Amino acid sequence: MAWVMLIAAGLCEMFGVAMIGKLHKNRNWQSAGLLVLGFGASFLLLSLAMESLPMGIAYAIWTGIGASGAAIMGMVFYGEARDPRRIFCIVLILGAVAGLKLIG
Repeated sequence: MAWVMLIAAGLCEMFGVAMIGKLHKNRNWQSAGLLVLGFGASFLLLSLAMESLPMGIAYAIWTGIGASGAAIMGMVFYGEARDPRRIFCIVLILGAVAGLKLIG
């Protein structure tokens, strides 16, 4: 169950990052509220996952999901460059996350 919470925490972090972009384009209370909700849920789920998982592994996986997810969202939804080197680096991040899961 801790792994499910950790993955959900990473997805909530991605949602929070998306809301930063939305708030930047359209400053309103809804965007700000969703931003706070996304990051708040992310931190709550991360803390719950860390009750069972080692802090170093949980944090590394959480940030890996958030960083790679934000980069992918930027390419898909915001027209950021889809350079093969960027995609390779995202694959490296995801591979490291998978490696931590396999080792831990």
